[in-house]
Amino acid sequence: MRGFEAASGLLKDRIRSAGESRGFAVTRLLTHWPEVVGEDLARVTRPVKVGYSKGAFGATLTVLVKPTDAPMVQMQLPRIRDRVNACYGYAAISRVTLTQTAPMGFAEGQAQFLAPPPVAPPAPPPEILAKAHETAEGVQDEGLRRALEMLAANVLTRRRT
Repeated sequence: MRGFEAASGLLKDRIRSAGESRGFAVTRLLTHWPEVVGEDLARVTRPVKVGYSKGAFGATLTVLVKPTDAPMVQMQLPRIRDRVNACYGYAAISRVTLTQTAPMGFAEGQAQFLAPPPVAPPAPPPEILAKAHETAEGVQDEGLRRALEMLAANVLTRRRT
């Protein structure tokens, strides 16, 4: 045994073979889609496959999009193509096509298109906030005092649970 290994190292070959079966020579396109096309487009799109035609130069990237967002994404196709080609490092993609479906239509589309809103942690009880304020009372710098109060509240909340 080699001891502990990163999960990415264990799954790298399987991810690469799964990506290559759909035409993705660069798995970074799948794993870092929001960084490649931008957060605004990544919320409403998913790359589905890359198709290579015989004798033609360049490949076709198929992108999954909901029908309600398709007109806006259609206007962004040149931008998507340019950013994907920048990810590849050369003009690998010559065309981008859209596949319109509901977000639960394809197996690839079963992931949520929009990220759920972040859940705010519950506010600590007033007695903990008062004790945290009391702890950082002697600090003159306002920013440092707020940070210390937050730290004290977190520590006191964790001790309580």
